[in-house]
Amino acid sequence: MKIKATIEKVPGGMMVIPLILGAIVKTFFPEFLKIGGFTTAIATNPLAILGVFLVCMGAGMDIKAAPKALKIGVIQTLTKYGVAVAVGLFVSHFFGENGLWGISALAFIAAMSSTNGGLYTALTAEFGSKEEVGAIAILSIKDGPFLTMIALGSAGLASIPFMTLVGVILPLIIGVILGNLDPDMRAFLSKAGMVMIPFFAFGLGCGINLETIYLGGFSGILLGLLTVVVCGFFTILTDKISGGTGVAGAANSSTAGNAVATPAAVAMVDPSLTSVAAIATPQVAAAVITTALLVPVLTAYIAKRNKRKLEIEVAK
Repeated sequence: MKIKATIEKVPGGMMVIPLILGAIVKTFFPEFLKIGGFTTAIATNPLAILGVFLVCMGAGMDIKAAPKALKIGVIQTLTKYGVAVAVGLFVSHFFGENGLWGISALAFIAAMSSTNGGLYTALTAEFGSKEEVGAIAILSIKDGPFLTMIALGSAGLASIPFMTLVGVILPLIIGVILGNLDPDMRAFLSKAGMVMIPFFAFGLGCGINLETIYLGGFSGILLGLLTVVVCGFFTILTDKISGGTGVAGAANSSTAGNAVATPAAVAMVDPSLTSVAAIATPQVAAAVITTALLVPVLTAYIAKRNKRKLEIEVAK
């Protein structure tokens, strides 16, 4: 059976197919996730596998490439956050509390300001470069509610979870150190990175309940579509303008899973937003799933387009 070849026919298939399978298990067979042992560990703790993946990818990164990874990360972070703030303020100013098509400024900013780090890492590893993978160290700054609070004017009550950021960066740094100290370790670890993608993708999928699309309704799906289209347009544009291929920009156009908790966190700081947060939460959850399905397709398209252009140039 040509299982691998069949999966790879789907754009970003090694990420998308396991993720969808995990979501199906979570939605229709949740008891399977409680079976215990290694099965439950793989299905419910994808961050451990993702951490090892970052070590392996870091090992393959030449220390000389660090400035480029930093550049990509900074540009992509500022672009995505800037778009989220601009859209949120536009919706708030012109449409008020009811929002645009029932989507509040809070929901827009929560969905658009974050990035699904696991998805970004997997897609840039498959279609991009190690420098683009390394940019996750900067992109992770956007995760969590603090930047959303800043965008909503609550900066005085927000604080950056510094140790959480360190925890994200550390595995990558360890990999970079090992790979640059010993070429044999680089060869050994870098080979293992791609193998882990379907495993942590399945675990990420097991954290997604497809019922959230129903709860979020059409507005939640629309929020996801707008996140990919609007954010994707600008992140791909700035990526290419700054000398990139557009792959990092495309992979950066998703919504992070932890963004689902952002509206509630903001409402705790500002209780006047409690009713708005109640509506925004399922919408953001639906956006997480929608972007998780669409972003791999967009990234694969950008990568294939780049490949075709290169083949045409070579042929000339």
